Amino acid sequence: MPRVTMPQLGESVAEGTIGRWLKQVGDRVTKYEPIVEVITDKVNAEVPSPFEGVLSEILVEEGATVPNGAEIAVIEEAGAAQGQVPVLASPPEVTAGVAQPAAAAPAPAPEQRATQAAPRDHAVTVERGPAGADEESMTGPRNGSGPSAPVSAGAGAAPSAAPAPASTAPAGEAYRGPVTPAVRRLAREHDVDLGRVHGTGHGGRVTRDDVMAFIEARSNGATAVPAAVAAPPGAAAGPAPAPASALAPAPMFASAAPSAAWQQPAQPSTAPQLADGDELRPMTQMRKGIAAQMTRAASVPLAYLTLEVDMSGAVALRERVRREYEAREGIGLSYVAIVTKAVVEALRRNPDLNAHWTDQGLIRRARVNVGIAVAVEDGLIVPVIHDADRLSISGLNHAVVDLAARARSNRLRLDDLQGGTFTVDNTGWFGSIVSAPIVNTPEVAILTMEAIQRRPVVVDTAGGEAIAIRSMMYICSAFDHRATDGAQMGRFMQDVKAWLEAVDERTAIW
Repeated sequence: MPRVTMPQLGESVAEGTIGRWLKQVGDRVTKYEPIVEVITDKVNAEVPSPFEGVLSEILVEEGATVPNGAEIAVIEEAGAAQGQVPVLASPPEVTAGVAQPAAAAPAPAPEQRATQAAPRDHAVTVERGPAGADEESMTGPRNGSGPSAPVSAGAGAAPSAAPAPASTAPAGEAYRGPVTPAVRRLAREHDVDLGRVHGTGHGGRVTRDDVMAFIEARSNGATAVPAAVAAPPGAAAGPAPAPASALAPAPMFASAAPSAAWQQPAQPSTAPQLADGDELRPMTQMRKGIAAQMTRAASVPLAYLTLEVDMSGAVALRERVRREYEAREGIGLSYVAIVTKAVVEALRRNPDLNAHWTDQGLIRRARVNVGIAVAVEDGLIVPVIHDADRLSISGLNHAVVDLAARARSNRLRLDDLQGGTFTVDNTGWFGSIVSAPIVNTPEVAILTMEAIQRRPVVVDTAGGEAIAIRSMMYICSAFDHRATDGAQMGRFMQDVKAWLEAVDERTAIW
């Protein structure tokens, strides 16, 4: 019977979390009809069925994180060959947004089992590290997005505690908090009282890995329950029923604990100490991805270059066409588009920087796909302008405005987050004059544009040197020193600077 597998939602995404099943066992589905909501550090996407049939079995429970290619469901397809394993792929019209809490849905039946698939090798890099963006709001040091790290401790958990008294209720039944049927069944099978297991999921939810860690600690003859699985202070056998708000399903993007088949056993972890008035903000799926990408980026040997650019010509051009442009195009003209145009022209002359780094060498990318850092409400995203070198300043401007608007309204398509070869960031929108960006690996370089400031500078005139007021801006770049060197990056930065300083009122916008 055909089995549905976890799709790869992005070229640098190696796993996904089942947020919510949109169809239940026995439901009929049509081809390309959404059947499951999958959450990654980048997006929250409704993923369609690859064929028509009846959903006969759900193999992975909501809240579980599995690698790409893992079997997640079975659809009985009329006329399908036995054993066929279609790969679930999103058609172009499928859209994705920043992960948000999902609506409650019925939990899988107890007999449904999570398929334990062997992990696959993946190049785990995150294409995100964004920052802000409306007309002048493309911002932020780069960050990333890749698969999220497992949650290791719950909010407000006690660092240690004595084990709770044994419960007289059947194992797994005394606990009244939020837990999936599969976890409760696992507890019954191994005679585990869930009231003694400290949950590391969102809101203290007990996950499969919490139960497995408890079982392992018990099998090792531990005389006390480890901190990671100890009952919270004051816990008693057979706790009183929790309030309705505590029993409500937690946001699906928060637990994201991989099955034991592909995750290391949970390790004891000390919970943060909170004083009176302190508040712990649990990490969202996006923040986990950013943290993971930044941790990976920390291993990249970065070097930096900063140049000062006279933007007086660009400022004059923008002022000259501002009213005409807004009347004709319906949007304002951003300096981000002008700087991006300078970058793509410089990349034509320096193709080694339009590339990805691999352990086998540098991959020059044929297409110039520029990522634009955009800040969203709960994180950072870098949507991509594909074939940016084919666009005019106006074309780039429309692309920037469109991507920023769709990023903030959760309407980005998966393709919008894939294929970036170079990143442009605008840290200047909040007044920064010098910043140190982080390369969005596996890209080899990033450029930030800083605030444009009016200040006196020394200029050459026909009569010699003079002091004049100019609109000056710093451009800062970070580059992967494994892939390139200061001299090559310096030539690229000089090309960007020369293009920007050559802009005048005659420069073509359209």
